[in-house]
Amino acid sequence: NLRVKIKMTLEEVAEGVKKKIKVNKLVNAQGVTFKNCQTCNGTGRITRVQQTFIGAMQTQTTCHSCQGAGKMIDSKPADADAQGLKRQEEVIEIDIPAGVEEGMQLSVTGKGNAGPFNGIPGDLIVLIEETEHPELKRDGENLHYEAFVNFVDAVIGESIEVPTVSGKVKIKVDPGTQSG
Repeated sequence: NLRVKIKMTLEEVAEGVKKKIKVNKLVNAQGVTFKNCQTCNGTGRITRVQQTFIGAMQTQTTCHSCQGAGKMIDSKPADADAQGLKRQEEVIEIDIPAGVEEGMQLSVTGKGNAGPFNGIPGDLIVLIEETEHPELKRDGENLHYEAFVNFVDAVIGESIEVPTVSGKVKIKVDPGTQSG
């Protein structure tokens, strides 16, 4: 698996967004050929039989030559590692739903690092980081805004302008509104 962090604004969190990100991940190199391991004959295990005074005892261990893969690289390009992988930058589009929260993790199946020896690729784990809004504070699904209303407007009532995620709106302060 591969893990990345994405910073999101409050507006993006409220509406959901498609983001394109660049990730530097392991991919299968072109031109890699494999052969069966000669030590374990492609099984990935070595079986040993020992004779004891009560009979034969059989044990199996992971093959030390191929580390249990059963395959070995026959030939590879110079930029590939011992498992036939190389680092490459890729642009991935991620569809992030509305309402995600700070610290939430999303999983994108099959977009992580490639598996060794042409194995199954891992997942891309996306960690959400929410950037702080200059005026609004988030509390779960609620947004808070602290408005300062002078004493006269609070007593007789007044319309004030308040910022929201989608723009400014006017709300009515009822006559006799108390502080807080």
